[in-house]
Amino acid sequence: MTKRILASGIEPGNADYSAFPQVTPELVRDYIDAQLLRLRDLGYDVTSCLIDLDAAAEAGVTAALRDENFDCIVIGAGLREPKERLLLFEKVLNLVHRLAPDAAICFNTTPADTAEAVQRWVEA
Repeated sequence: MTKRILASGIEPGNADYSAFPQVTPELVRDYIDAQLLRLRDLGYDVTSCLIDLDAAAEAGVTAALRDENFDCIVIGAGLREPKERLLLFEKVLNLVHRLAPDAAICFNTTPADTAEAVQRWVEA
């Protein structure tokens, strides 16, 4: 049976890149797209859930989690940093815990290592 993955993170156009001036939203989108393609090539069924930084963030994650069952939820590094996003990170983590209690949870460190994060917890 194909393993289902939800890849969640901040919509790249809404992220703050001031600490990384060489990084652009387009570059991050390219990395995300490449990782989603890589996961699919590895045999996973992947759904992307990129969220805004406002009140709609919780609704987006909730809708994704209620629409399908997932074997693993990736929570992107942009949701965990900077520290000003701690509350949003906690909200997303608690939504995952409540709405997908059987799913593994993993964390990438950059948009370029999502597949490795998934593979730590789920075999294709």
